[in-house]
Amino acid sequence: MRTTLKILSSLLLLILLSCGGKEDKKKENFSYEKPTKSENKANTSAEKIPASKKIDLNNKGIGPISSVNLNTEIDQVMATHGSEVFKKMCSACHRPDKKFIGPAPTGILERRSPEWIMNMILNPEGMVQNDPLAKELLIEFNGSPMANQNLTQEEARAVLEYFRTLK
Repeated sequence: MRTTLKILSSLLLLILLSCGGKEDKKKENFSYEKPTKSENKANTSAEKIPASKKIDLNNKGIGPISSVNLNTEIDQVMATHGSEVFKKMCSACHRPDKKFIGPAPTGILERRSPEWIMNMILNPEGMVQNDPLAKELLIEFNGSPMANQNLTQEEARAVLEYFRTLK
């Protein structure tokens, strides 16, 4: 009986010591509840939009082109020439409809001004050094700078016209 009393006393003492203590344990912020709409909006606005998806139609870029006039109708002869130039000079790094080493040009005129596009084609080094959007693109595409293919302004304009046909 004495040993049983000692064992029970020891267990009671052990239970009291393990349950006691005046430390407040911090609650973790975990819940099974769905986040509210305002929390969802806060999360999506905090997410960064990649440079290739950003829309900036006011930036004309850095380079020789300050103004480009686009006709409402696409010049098919110029677009065909632009397609040939693109295949010959640009297809090593760009695919028309998907991300590759560089961004896809499909829909580019919905995100960039024609002047910016032509300046990027004609002056990629200056753009990467001085244009904030071009700098972000360089980071997004793992530091792979666009190679200067030394196209003429007419060839760059033809490539731009080809880009207009990509939807």
